[in-house]
Formats: sequence, C-alpha cells, structure tokens
Amino acid sequence: MVGLGDTTAMLAKRRRASGSGSTKGSGFRQIEEFGFNPGRLQMLVYTPEYLAPGAPLVVAVHGCGQSGAEYASRAGWTTLADRHRFPVVAPQQTSANNPNRCFNWFNPADVVRGQGEVASIAAMVDWMIKTEGCDPTRIYVTGLSAGGAMTIAMLAAYPDVFDAGAVIAGLPYGAAENVMGAMSAMQWGDGRSSASLAADVPAMADQSLPRLMIWQGQADHVVAPCNADAIARQWATAQGLAPETDDIVETADRTRYVWRGVGARQALIELNLIKGLGHGAPLSTKGPDGVGSAGPFMLETGVSSTSEIAAFWGLGGEPIDMPLDAIQGKRLSPGRHKGPTADAPSPPHPKSMSDGVGGQVLAALSGRIPASVENIIARAFRGAGLTK
Repeated sequence: MVGLGDTTAMLAKRRRASGSGSTKGSGFRQIEEFGFNPGRLQMLVYTPEYLAPGAPLVVAVHGCGQSGAEYASRAGWTTLADRHRFPVVAPQQTSANNPNRCFNWFNPADVVRGQGEVASIAAMVDWMIKTEGCDPTRIYVTGLSAGGAMTIAMLAAYPDVFDAGAVIAGLPYGAAENVMGAMSAMQWGDGRSSASLAADVPAMADQSLPRLMIWQGQADHVVAPCNADAIARQWATAQGLAPETDDIVETADRTRYVWRGVGARQALIELNLIKGLGHGAPLSTKGPDGVGSAGPFMLETGVSSTSEIAAFWGLGGEPIDMPLDAIQGKRLSPGRHKGPTADAPSPPHPKSMSDGVGGQVLAALSGRIPASVENIIARAFRGAGLTK
C-alpha cells in the first residue's frame, strides 16, 4: 500500500524534475536534463497515478516516423502502466539525428556501450532508477522495426541493465553498418551463420543475456521475416544454447518457437510468427481486456503482442511461460527443431546496394527522402537491372 509520505515524496520529486513538461495532452512529460546524452535523444516519461517505490520500468522504442508518445500509447503500454502501476520511458529520435526519425541502429557509433544513442537510453534508465525509485532488477525494453533493432542493441550493449526484452519486426545486432547495408538487411535478411551472428554480441564476464521475446509478421514486406530467425539464432548461440528450438506449436494465427535451455524454469527465447501479418505490431484492442489502438504499423489482429510481452516479463505477476501442451494448437513432433527459416532458400542477395548506377542514385538520395520511398525506388532499380 502506498502511504501519504511515499505519495508526497513522489510528487516532490516530480516537481523537482529538471525541465519537465507535458507533451500535448498525451500524459507524457519531457525530461530536458537526464544526464549523459551523446546520442542527442529526447526523453519522454509516462507515470501513472500513485506510482509505488520500487516499480518496474518499461522502455518503449518507437519506429521510423513515429513519436515516442504515439508508439507507447498506441501499443497499449500506457494502459498497462495505469493497470499495473509502472512508468514508461519513451526515447524519442529527432529529425536532426535522422531525417525519418529512425533510431540509428545501423550506425556502429550509436550501438556500442558508452556511446551514441544506446548510451543516451541507458542514461534515461539510470535517471528513472535514481529519480523515480524504479527497481533496477526489473527493467525492460521493447521496440518496433527500427526501434526493435535498437532494442536488440540495448540488450546486447547493456545486458546487465535489462531483465528482459521484446523485439517486433526488428533485426539482429550488427546486421548493418550503414544506411545501404540496413536497406539490404531489411529486404534480404542476415544470411550469416549462427556462430557469426553470435560473435557480434559483446561478451561480459559473468553476465547472462536477458530473456527475449520476438514477434514477426510472415507477410512483412518491409523487414524480411528471416530476420526474426536470425535474431533468435544469434541470441540462442550467444548464450550457449543450440540454434534449434526446443519446441514448436502451431495454432490458427501463429507458429510459436521456444528455446529453454538445460534445466531452465522459464523460456529464455520465444519467437512468434504471425500468419498473414504485415509490417507492424500485432494488437488486440477490442473487448474489456483490449489494449492499444490501431493505426499505421499498429495492426489489429486479435493477438495482443503487448499483453503477451508484459506477461512474459512478469508485469502484474510472475513471468508466464505458457505450457505448450495447454495451447489449443498442433504441437509438432517432440525434440529439437530447426529454426523457422533454417531450410528456406535465401532470396537473391546483392553484392552491394551501391553497385550500379541505381545504387549510386540511392546513395545520393539516402537520408533525403522517406525510407518507404527509398524502398520503392530500390525495387524499381533492381527490376530495371540498374542495381545488382
């Protein structure tokens, strides 16, 4: 129970928060000075009423073209924050950093511990622990698309900070080192071996990687679905698990893959491939248990990735690892299984997106036009044989 003293202290801390102010009635406030900010990001915070000391923290990382408040609200994280009384930090990219307001997950200077955008987000977490009294053992991060790729970067660079994470339509750590490489990875995936993928994840002595949930639409034409398999294989191999899954269950709306590890009580990695889903976060917004609101890249499917992520993390209770036998679906033959795309033939992969006249044009346009337009032009140039 939250006492009067706790509530008074909480309100006093918020009044003292440097540069705090509301953002257009969204319930978020911007923290102007939160500490080390080499990535020049903005920090938005949503805090429910009567936040108890020692609450967990969710960091929600938006996709290209979105705002932090828009993504966190539409995904339903603010609804769950009110329901379970935890705060939400929404890091926000600026057009000065990236014209499309994408997090720079493909820039090596922004994804290494102590540098760039990942260091800025880590500083936001530290501010919340020190200022709002969040539990440092219950810090979680999730993101969509470019935000999903940045989520993996956060988990790889700061595994000691986060208890668990969740990626929606993201890419593995180290999949690209520049804009053109990012476009290539998005469309063709990362075809490296599990060992090569895992080698990119920084090693920290005596530090296990956070538990991870992965979501991916099988009809995603923006981020190739094989990237989800690459993330799972990277994360499994980096922590000494076999790249093959322990279990697979197929239901009407998805195929669910689980990696547990020897003697593990909970799933360490869970991958959900949603049938027929395009590029975006799967949501279930209807009915009394619905959360979030549909919109661009926030897709009503009847499956709530947000609620399932929260349950996987244990927000509102113990972390849930639903027994596979309890799921109303077809459990594939017991034993180990290959990943969801391990046997799928790789699509044609260009030697370099900068090859050819079309590639030179794309390089000149990079950062000057929306990513969606770049993709359309790239496809047209490939069809015309102007890029390899």
